[in-house]
Formats: sequence, C-alpha cells, structure tokens
Amino acid sequence: MNPTAVTRRDFLGRLSTGLGGIALTSLLADGVSAATPPHFSPKARRVIQLFMNGGASQCDLFDYKPQLIARHGQKFDPGNGERVEASISIPGAVMKSPFEWSQHGQCGRWVSTALPHLARHVDEMAFLMAMQSRSNVHGPAAYLQTSGFLLPGFPCAGAWISYALGSLADNVPAFVVLPDVRGLPYNGRSAFTAGFLPANHQGTIISASAPQPMTHLRPPANAPHITPESRVEGLALLREMNAAHAAERPDDSRLNARIESYELAARLQLAAPELLNLASETQATKNLYGIDQAETADFGKRCLLARRMVERGVRFVQVWSGQGGGADNWDNHTDIPKELSAAARKMDQPAAALLMDLKARGLLEDTLLVWTTEFGRMPFSQGSTGRDHNGGTFVSWFAGAGVKPGTAVGQSDEWSWKAVEGVTTSYDLHATILHLLGLNHEQLTFRHSGIDRRLTDVHGHVIREVLAS
Repeated sequence: MNPTAVTRRDFLGRLSTGLGGIALTSLLADGVSAATPPHFSPKARRVIQLFMNGGASQCDLFDYKPQLIARHGQKFDPGNGERVEASISIPGAVMKSPFEWSQHGQCGRWVSTALPHLARHVDEMAFLMAMQSRSNVHGPAAYLQTSGFLLPGFPCAGAWISYALGSLADNVPAFVVLPDVRGLPYNGRSAFTAGFLPANHQGTIISASAPQPMTHLRPPANAPHITPESRVEGLALLREMNAAHAAERPDDSRLNARIESYELAARLQLAAPELLNLASETQATKNLYGIDQAETADFGKRCLLARRMVERGVRFVQVWSGQGGGADNWDNHTDIPKELSAAARKMDQPAAALLMDLKARGLLEDTLLVWTTEFGRMPFSQGSTGRDHNGGTFVSWFAGAGVKPGTAVGQSDEWSWKAVEGVTTSYDLHATILHLLGLNHEQLTFRHSGIDRRLTDVHGHVIREVLAS
C-alpha cells in the first residue's frame, strides 16, 4: 500500500478509536522526555492543588473579624470617604458570618464552624491571609490563579510544572485534573491548557465518577475489527507517515506531542485500571474520605484518587470543588448560610482526610498541598444573606513539603474588605510553589512570539515567611 494514498488524518481517524493501542511497540521504551533539572534542591516532588471554584468567602471561613459581628446590619462605611462598589450588586449592610468562630491548634488560628474537619489541622498549615486579585470577575480571576494572566491562551501552572519536571513515572501523566462531577469550572478546559507550551503538557482530565473515567483508552465495543494484530500493522505504516510529516514541519511541536500522548496512552492503558480502582483501599480509608456518604462521596473519591496518583508518580494533581456557573459552587450571591454550608460540607471532610492520609503515609514530607480560590467575598450583604465578589482580599493555604506549619502571612483590614499587610498575589503563590519544587520562577521561561514568557509574567516573589528553615 502506498502511504501517500491515505492521508494521516484519514488513517488516524480509522486507527485512533483504539487510542490505547497506539504506539504499542513503545510499551518497553523509556517514554518520558528528558525534563529540565531543578535549579536547586527541591523540598517538594509533587503538588496537589484543591481549587474552590467560585470565590470562597474568607470572612465566613478563615478570616475572623469581630467588627462584622459588632456592626452587623449597619451601613458599611470604611471611612476616609472611600467609594464602596460591588461587582454585580448594590452594596448592602455589614453582614456578620452566620457561623460561629473559635481558635484552633497551638497556633490559635480562627476557623468558623463551617469547616470543623480542617479546623483540627491548622497547625499543619501555612495561611496566606491577605491575597488579592486584580479582577473580581470569575473568568479573568480564575485565569490569574491558574495561569498568572488575565486572558486565555497562557499555560497553567500544572502545564509549566509538567514542562519543567515531567512525570515521576513513565506510565502516568505529569499533570492530571479531577473536575467536579457536576461539570467543568469557569473557563472550561482552558483552565487546564498548555497554552503555547508543547501540547502534551496540558492537563489529562479524569472524570472520576463517570462509567469510563478516561476516554479512548480502549477500542469501543462496536469496533471488533480493531485487533492487536491490526494495530501492530497499522503502527508500522503510521510510523512512516509520521516521520514524513514531521520532516516537513520541523518547527511544529504538535505531531511530536501527539506521538508522545499516544505512547503515554498505551502505557496508561496498563496502569489506569489499577490507578482508578479503589477496591484495594480499606473501608476505613474510604470512610475517612467520606466516600460512604452521599454529600462527600464525589470530592472524597477525587481526593483519594489524588493521593493514589501522587503515590504513582503524577507530578501535579488539581482537584476542583464546584462547577462553573451560578450554583453548586462557592459563588454564594444569594444565601451564604445555605449555599456556603453545602459547598463546605462537600469539601471539608475529604480535604482534611487527604491531609491526614498524606501525613500517615509519609507522603506529606515531599508533597505540597495547596488550597485556594479565585477571589473572596464582600463583608456586606448582597440581597439579604448573599455576598458579592471581592478581589480585595481572600485566603489560601499551604501544607506539606517545605512549609512552615502553623504560620500565617498578612492580614486584611478590620472588615475583611481589603488586604492591608503582607499582601500576596497569584504571582507570589506560583513563585512559591515553583520554589518548593526547586525551580526559580524567573528562570523557568519559554520563548513565545519574541518574549521569554513565564508563569509569573514579570511579577512575583517567593513567600519566604511560610517556608520551613
């Protein structure tokens, strides 16, 4: 058969219905491209990021402000004649949190009753109490917190880390995304993009609760004509066609990225069933994560899968809490007592379980756990009991490898309206994550359109106050 008689597009269309069989002959190959060595000795080898989609309310979770209690129901007036605006509403009256507050741990960190499980572990955490965002709109703010830029098209942190360090094993991706069962977050799949980096560094999406969590690993049932023999024959032809195609386009990374993806898919076909199968986990472990309860089952399963993934070599795992849109997430415009309570109950026990499980298995020593969101909420009401977007201040925290536990950096004003001391941004968050992985955020660059691009743009500093000595 003359290879030129069939185009690569036609041929791939016929063959790729069995994606797991692509590059079958590469199963015994090294398979992982050489990654950049760390710039210095890393404290962390891997990262799990828990992302609260929608804007988790700092003044109802971690940022205790007696002033909101004392002035509940009064007009919000920060003084100095400063203009008060909200994103999509008319500013209401000062609103205290509907939850009670108490101090926890030896560090005395204030946490509301919305998070009873995480509250027990504040001595393991390092809090960023004065984060700010340049935007109070979900899309741009979420891009900032995932990619460091307000606009789409830039590589997210997971892609940068995949590009810099690769995976820790050759049968799993370097970057895995576990979206909420209810849907993708704001910005959809572009939240996990490789942008202008080689395409194989984009996030591998696993739908943990779907009948087939990973698509295209096996030929479909209605394609009995795809056999091991036919795939071996097809691959021989495909190699010829790929070589010719690549020789004509030496500056196009997409073909090599696709080949590497196919090779990984073949290896992953062998690894994925065990990776995604929780049958080997004890019932006590499943109960710890809340998998036995309807409310916590989805997030709990994904947190447990995140632990299994970092055990098996995935470098960066992102676990999302909440879908995009105005409901079933942390975007609590209407009813903080009801909406935030529901979001917190789904996340709290599994997140605390992940922290405990990582520590019990010795994984927390070289795994960085990050909890974050795109912005916070206002200290005054929207409607009767909701809160509008607030880019002025919000809270994130670290735990694990290289982190000084029981610490906090920065604080907001007396209202939890604006960050006023020790202000940090997404650039600083990313610079610190890269630092703990042994990467200098100013040296991790990629030439694109004549510019040496980086995750932190031209900003950012390592937040050394949260680093262990």
